[in-house]
Amino acid sequence: MRIVTLALAALVLVAATWGAPASAETLTQPASVKQVTYFDDTDVADLKATETPAAIETSNAYRQAACCPEMCDPGCSPCNSLGFTTGGWLQAGITANSQDPQDRFNGPLMTDDRVGELEMNELWFYLERPIHTENGFDVGGRVDFLYGTDWRIVDCYGNGLEDRMNGPRNLYGVALPQMYVEAGVGDFSVKMGRMTGILGYEVVPPMYSFFYSHSYSLCYREPILITGLMSTYKVSDQVSLLAGFHNGYHQFENDNGDVNFQGGVKWTSRSGWTSLAYCLDAGRNDIHALSDQYVQSVVWQQKLSCRWQYVFQSDYGFTNGVAGDGDADWYSVNQYLFYTINTKWSAGMRVEWFNDDDGTRVFGVGNLPDARGWMGAPGYAGSFTELTAGLNWKPRANVTFRPEMRWDWYNGDQNPNGPYPYPFDDGTRTSQLTAACDLIIVF
Repeated sequence: MRIVTLALAALVLVAATWGAPASAETLTQPASVKQVTYFDDTDVADLKATETPAAIETSNAYRQAACCPEMCDPGCSPCNSLGFTTGGWLQAGITANSQDPQDRFNGPLMTDDRVGELEMNELWFYLERPIHTENGFDVGGRVDFLYGTDWRIVDCYGNGLEDRMNGPRNLYGVALPQMYVEAGVGDFSVKMGRMTGILGYEVVPPMYSFFYSHSYSLCYREPILITGLMSTYKVSDQVSLLAGFHNGYHQFENDNGDVNFQGGVKWTSRSGWTSLAYCLDAGRNDIHALSDQYVQSVVWQQKLSCRWQYVFQSDYGFTNGVAGDGDADWYSVNQYLFYTINTKWSAGMRVEWFNDDDGTRVFGVGNLPDARGWMGAPGYAGSFTELTAGLNWKPRANVTFRPEMRWDWYNGDQNPNGPYPYPFDDGTRTSQLTAACDLIIVF
């Protein structure tokens, strides 16, 4: 904790030093902040901070696939003659809980899970060679390294590469979120290795999400990381098709001998103001390959004006073979509204309803054997609703403060299994109020 405290103190000092008034040019995102291939590759126009809401700059449909039109242009991330770029970021934050639970966990909240404790969520480095296929065949790839509390999120299923590097009781640990080789020619490309999944709207790296806390949909329903193969074909400037196979949710090794299919289609309007994505994942994730599971997500993003942006997300999942021969399904609706106040400040709101009638999804990292995290009962048969409101302040293009307030409540029956009948305040309540803030510095 002393190391983390000193790290955050240094961050605040640096941010204060850099926080002098900046011109519109200064606020244009540096190369290391712009889109990298950890996320969806969507070609869009170069949107400047003076004319684009900050929320739109962080959304999937408005991210750039490369930092410059030509490799190693001035202003890009550090780049050598072979086309490799390097960079990273540091994120740390703290969360207060009005109920002050004795176990010091904020219930189902996953990334900002500790009460009143400074967390260094991510110290992240990457090495990347993006491919450029305009003139023919090219080969590249990417490797990421993470140290922090978020290692548990990318390895939350307990069957990943990180099991060989961290103890289950570790609050802090290391992870390798991505290790892949990419090759392409013209409008077609293929990644092979460990990479992000393509479902949903929110992502783990903090500068591409508006809020410090994350949705139930990301934490408990979507395949954050996959190990396998993913191909992308750009049908036109507006339409891209994606399809691939992987070992299963968060599975670094294939234990059951089956593979999952993951794919989808993404469309962006000619103006760049509207985008729509439909993605799905289907396969058998259990070790004995007995349960079929299907998950889909639909994400619609709409720029309403130069300052307003709206995002709608709907997810649905189904699995069989639960507790013997039972079936279970779950679904959610997420809505986001963002407003750019000026070049430094933006405001946002998220409303989510996550329904889990069969109680098969929302249980914590602590439910895994000997893992350190919120435990809870093994699933809650009911629905979770959360309302989050927050601000983003960017004193510099690579420095962001994200304060937020969040209210969660659960509507369902008491769970008789395990030590937590209800999900909040040591299992005694059906709702909670949290206030949180984090700091991100990109380098």
